[in-house]
Amino acid sequence: MQLRLRTKLTLIMTGLVLLVVAVLSAVFVATLFELVLQQTDKRTLEIANQVFVQAKRALAEAAERGLRPDSNDPADINAYVEKAFRMSEGLNAQLKAAKLDTQTIYEVSITNNEGKVLISTDESLRGKFLARRTNISQLTRRGYLHQARVLAGPPQVYELDFPFNNGDQPFGEVRVVVSSGLLLNEISGNVRKFGTIVLLALVISTVLAAVVSRATLAPLSDISAQLDRISAGQYDAPTGDAKGFTGSTDELGQVRRKITQVGQQLRGVHEIFSTLRENMDSVMAGLEDGLLLFTRDARAVMVSPAAEKFLGAPAGHFLGRRVNEIFPLGHPLHAVLHVQGDELSEIAAETDLETAAGTRRVGVSVQAIQEDGERMGALVTLRDLDSIESINTQLQVSERLAALGRITAGVAHEVKNPLNSMRLWLENLKESLPPEPDSGSQQAVQVLDKEIDRLDAVVKRFLDFTRPMDVRLEATQLADVLKEVIEIAKPQLQKAKIHVAQLLPIDVPEVYVDRALLKQAVLNLVLNAVEAMPGGGQLRLMLSRRGEMAEITVGDTGKGIPVENRQKIFQLFFTTRPGGSGIGLASTFRIVQLHNGSIDFTTEVGRGTTFRIELPLAA
Repeated sequence: MQLRLRTKLTLIMTGLVLLVVAVLSAVFVATLFELVLQQTDKRTLEIANQVFVQAKRALAEAAERGLRPDSNDPADINAYVEKAFRMSEGLNAQLKAAKLDTQTIYEVSITNNEGKVLISTDESLRGKFLARRTNISQLTRRGYLHQARVLAGPPQVYELDFPFNNGDQPFGEVRVVVSSGLLLNEISGNVRKFGTIVLLALVISTVLAAVVSRATLAPLSDISAQLDRISAGQYDAPTGDAKGFTGSTDELGQVRRKITQVGQQLRGVHEIFSTLRENMDSVMAGLEDGLLLFTRDARAVMVSPAAEKFLGAPAGHFLGRRVNEIFPLGHPLHAVLHVQGDELSEIAAETDLETAAGTRRVGVSVQAIQEDGERMGALVTLRDLDSIESINTQLQVSERLAALGRITAGVAHEVKNPLNSMRLWLENLKESLPPEPDSGSQQAVQVLDKEIDRLDAVVKRFLDFTRPMDVRLEATQLADVLKEVIEIAKPQLQKAKIHVAQLLPIDVPEVYVDRALLKQAVLNLVLNAVEAMPGGGQLRLMLSRRGEMAEITVGDTGKGIPVENRQKIFQLFFTTRPGGSGIGLASTFRIVQLHNGSIDFTTEVGRGTTFRIELPLAA
């Protein structure tokens, strides 16, 4: 993530403060550790001395009361001393005071030379033998890191041993025990207070750093805003300057004045360029051919929007790229263009190219651009020959259908009246003939009657096809319409043992269509697919979005359309099915045209046929 300069300065200043605070915090904590340990060492020594004094006084008081050991046996002496200690109110009071005097004292005991506890602040230890603990000097004399590690680790106990004599003979020790956990509790309170102060200092320093960096970088913000305005096409400096920066004589003020001058020069250039670009864009947008203009160093400086369907990526993706990057080795057009390094030779050729719409026949041409005999670049033109042929075919079909519609409308009207007269006279003729059913006259009348009915049905189909359609457009989800078509054709599909594979996403935008007409157009294609698969097969019905168009695909796995019939399938009354009317596909073609859409197909004999209908999305 890219940080802003103001953020960087704020972070740097805060980091420096944090570094100083960290060093001071380490010094403070180390000093605090040393001070607390020194005080603890001093206090334990004082307590040991006070307990020792009270212990001697207890023995003296016992002697004054006439108490004596039964003998000089060590056991009798221990019993005598223990009894004197228990009887001494001063010693017991001193032990209680020592326990409550400081929060770091864990235990105070008096033991004999063998470690047996004679008296202790912990009543449960009396008469027990205590192992010797680590001397507190091993903690107070070590370094800060060791002390911190001990205090932060599991609680441990340390003791101060004060020798105790009975007369002139060593008798035992006064043991004052300190707990590292209690030491940590005493230190942590001060550390928390100091941490609060440090946190406040960091917050205040961050706020101050942000304020200082903002004030320092304010001129750069103005310059950045000015550059943004120039990038957005506002080349003139804003009227007035609330900060007086324009008139500033420092280095930043000079930079801004120069930027203003450059902006004024760019304004003129931009106006000329915008006019040229608008004219070029309007021309390029109307082209069906894909155009790529390369400079002398083989970089693409212009790519038309239509090139996307040939190259498979947006036109802007190729701007600034070299020829061998757009058409690398292995690209279908690499060999056709005769790319050698970054050089393009003048050619005119045709090739098959895989596109999003399938395999297309593409015309490729390269024209060199020269000035005064020197090559300045090259223009590559890509032309979809299949689309041109398809458009020409659809135009021819449209013209034929329109002309045929005009003719058939007149013919049907002129034929309808004579047919009515013929039927009336035929009825009169029936009444005048003898009633014998096997006579030749009756048979002739029956044949005439059937032929008149057949001709009348043909005239009705003529009139139905040529009658103007009342198109009622409404915003429609094509997926719903296609599902209705499948439901209508379901009996025929099941009877023909045809499996339906459908892909009808609901996220395709709506289209303005006449639901009834479009349903009839797609149903015609589905029923034709059923007729093409008499032995069963698969029907593919798909809906997708192609740019600003919605595409309906109806495919089958039938026998396909022979080459000689492909130019005729949309013609009125053309059919290869016995008993077929030849109106279905022509009607579908007409309905699609009424919706400003297009219809096309691909077919392969023995593999099947796929029809594609494209309709413009609702704006």
